[in-house]
Amino acid sequence: MIFESHHIEQPLLDYIESIFYYRGYRPEHSIERVVPTGHIFLIIELDGIERHTYDSKTLEPNGSFKNAWVSGMQKKFLSISAHQNSEMLVVQFKPGGAYPFLHKPIYQLNNLVVDANTLFGGSILELREQVLETKAVIGKFKLIENWLVDKFGYDKVPDLNLVSILNQLSANPISEGNNIVSTYPKTQKHLISQFKKYFGLTPKIFHRVFRFNEILKQIQNKQHLLWSQIAHEFGYSDQSHFIKEFKEFSGFNPQEFLQADYNKGEPNFFPLDRQG
Repeated sequence: MIFESHHIEQPLLDYIESIFYYRGYRPEHSIERVVPTGHIFLIIELDGIERHTYDSKTLEPNGSFKNAWVSGMQKKFLSISAHQNSEMLVVQFKPGGAYPFLHKPIYQLNNLVVDANTLFGGSILELREQVLETKAVIGKFKLIENWLVDKFGYDKVPDLNLVSILNQLSANPISEGNNIVSTYPKTQKHLISQFKKYFGLTPKIFHRVFRFNEILKQIQNKQHLLWSQIAHEFGYSDQSHFIKEFKEFSGFNPQEFLQADYNKGEPNFFPLDRQG
């Protein structure tokens, strides 16, 4: 498998977490579950393979996507297809980084995966064709970088107060949430509406998502875990509250998660089968 990531510079650096390309991916599964991370993704497939999303209970396909699509801000887990010999070019926006490129309220994409053509028009398909015609990976990166710079709206940048609160929520424990949001100079109602417009989720939900992802990092590759201790450490009122939220974000209770050895692989997505 070939995997390469792009070195990001300004003006994209403050808004984009990563741009990466891979080819020859050969998973041992055909469906994987992705947990919410607070990111929005632009995905361009370069292999001609149609992708699917799946119903969380039945695992029956409920959506089909090809060429290019955007995975909006997710509040819960998402089940997606994984294919042999995949080739993709992916943009991962930072939490709060997508609005200057999408130019529309981010909450309108919450819990959705949408055809990128509906958001960007024909330019995204033109970009895909140019990327397909370019052999060198560095050339592919340059094409998408130029496209993103062209889409960037300097007048769409969120207020620095909003960005500061978002950054503090990502870096501090849940117990600091009220103190952090209280620093906003306007009303809490205004803060929530601005968060939903520019970032998709409310401050409270973002903080919960950040906490859950920190838990996944903390338990990765650990052999012995005391869930009650983890629940207390991360500020849950009790263990039942912890279990409920763990299942909401991952689809598994903590014991099921460990029995499937999901803490031994990637921290944000988990195979649901081993069919390949």
